[in-house]
Amino acid sequence: MKHRLDYAKAAPAGYKALGSVHSYIHGCGLEKELIELVYLRVSQLNGCAYCLDSHSRDLLKQGVSLEKIMLLAAWHEALPLFTARERAALAWAEVVTQVAQTQVPQADYVSVAAMFSEKEVADLTLAISLMNALNRVAISFRKVPTAVKAHQEHLNDE
Repeated sequence: MKHRLDYAKAAPAGYKALGSVHSYIHGCGLEKELIELVYLRVSQLNGCAYCLDSHSRDLLKQGVSLEKIMLLAAWHEALPLFTARERAALAWAEVVTQVAQTQVPQADYVSVAAMFSEKEVADLTLAISLMNALNRVAISFRKVPTAVKAHQEHLNDE
């Protein structure tokens, strides 16, 4: 994988604007682990290698178990590992990320609204939307994951 361009340098004001949304999300009051789980799930759905690598590392640093991270893609089958709020957030992340197919049904909104306040639903939806945007930027410009860079550096050292 070859990195196409550095979008932070090519469009610094746009990158800064996305960074402002990121800062807002991390200060909005939603649990940090919940936000990172949502970011990772959205990145799984979109197939963003850079974000998969990044958010898995962030969750590990937060002390989230490797088992929980590994089973996130199949969270429906690993329910005891996820809280009720996490399950609601993950389900919401899936329908919002796949909006073109789902049109975000009312039943899904009712489910998430039962677990989160209106502000929290809005913040959660902003977090999902931000990660979808960042996935699209990283995938489009082939942002290289840390694990791939490390592997390439190791090969160059041999």
